[in-house]
Amino acid sequence: MAPFPHRLALALLAALLLVAPAGAVQPDEVLGDPNLESRARALSAELRCMVCQNQSIDDSDAPLAKDLRLIVRERLKAGDSDAQVLDFMVARYGEFVLLRPRFSWRNALLWATPVVVLGLGALASILALRRRRAGASPRDAHLTPEEEAKLQRLLSDRTPPAAG
Repeated sequence: MAPFPHRLALALLAALLLVAPAGAVQPDEVLGDPNLESRARALSAELRCMVCQNQSIDDSDAPLAKDLRLIVRERLKAGDSDAQVLDFMVARYGEFVLLRPRFSWRNALLWATPVVVLGLGALASILALRRRRAGASPRDAHLTPEEEAKLQRLLSDRTPPAAG
C-alpha cells in the first residue's frame, strides 16, 4: 500500500485532471443544440468583456458579459453565421470588442509598428558595426608622406628620460 503522502498526491492529481475549466456561462444560457452551443462558446472566447477588458465574455462574470453572451446565442439561433455575429458585435461595440483585432488600414500602423521598430533597430546596429570597423583600427590608417616625415621628426626629437 502506498504511503499517505503518495495517496494524497495521487488524489489531488486525479481531482485536477477531472476538473474542467468552468467559464462564466450560466446553465440558463446554454443552448439546447450542442453544435450551436459550441459555436457560441467559440465566439464568446473571441469577444472581449467591455468591463474586465482582459477577459473574454466566456470567462467574465460581469453582467454586461452575460448580456453579450445572450446576444451571441440569439444571433446564432436566428441563423447568423459566425462572421455575421462578429460583424454585428463590431458594428455595435466597435473593434475593441474583438480580443484579436482584424487587420485593416485603420489599424495598419498598430500592426506594422513592431516590425518597423525591429527593422530600424537592425539597420542602426548594422550601420554602427560598419562605422566601428571602418574607423576602429589606427593601423589601417594611411599617412601622407608629409605626415609620415613629421611623425619621424617628432619621434626622433624625443629625448629619453634621465636615469636617476
